[in-house]
Amino acid sequence: MNQVTGFLERENTKGYSGERPEIEVRNLSKLFGKRKVLDKISFNLEKGGFLSLFGPNGAGKTTLIKIIATLVAPTEGEVFLGGMDPKKDSAAIRARIGFISHSPLLYLDLSAEENLKFYGTMYGVKELSSRIDELLDQVELSHRRYDLVRTFSKGMTQRLAIARALLHRPSVLFLDEPHTGLDPHAVDILEGLLDSIREDHTFIMITHNIERGLALCSKAMILDNGQVVFYQNKEELDVDMFKDIYRKHVRGDS
Repeated sequence: MNQVTGFLERENTKGYSGERPEIEVRNLSKLFGKRKVLDKISFNLEKGGFLSLFGPNGAGKTTLIKIIATLVAPTEGEVFLGGMDPKKDSAAIRARIGFISHSPLLYLDLSAEENLKFYGTMYGVKELSSRIDELLDQVELSHRRYDLVRTFSKGMTQRLAIARALLHRPSVLFLDEPHTGLDPHAVDILEGLLDSIREDHTFIMITHNIERGLALCSKAMILDNGQVVFYQNKEELDVDMFKDIYRKHVRGDS
């Protein structure tokens, strides 16, 4: 039995001491036509957990997140988020998730405040004005609240995207290469915000940044060709082994 298989089997067979994991993925597979994008993926992520997900382009990382977020249906297997089944509770699940990526998902011809009002209204955020004030202050954009987003720098736009993702207080955050294009100050803001909400939130982050991915995570996984080739808890993680497997599967080193 190899290390990955042994860890997965321990995770899948251990009992739940009262509280279920926040995210459960069981034997998940996805085919697009005849191409298998995910092949029997299984893992659990506890509330407050942080999974850093590594892998080459085309490994299935984004598809995995889309399935958990109810945006794509699996071909086989099951996913549960907060104990809810996407087949029955997709709307409730989507209300509990936030998404941060290198694409900000903002309207360029609206101001910072108008963007947050739009998304806040869509999510039914209570006391929206005070929540907007709070977030604009946290991402250091209060002084630009009335300016159109198209006038923002890349770093400022990403900081506003962080506020958008946190606006409705999601319990699960998906981060797809969130550090891409950020200046050092914006990186500090992002990681400071993540640290401040860490205890009550659960995270899955796609990244190619080994240093930041390992620093933030509670678990690390490498996907290649739709399969798990590395998966460990951080406290058990052998960094040298991780880097060897990363170089082999992500960089293609022999």
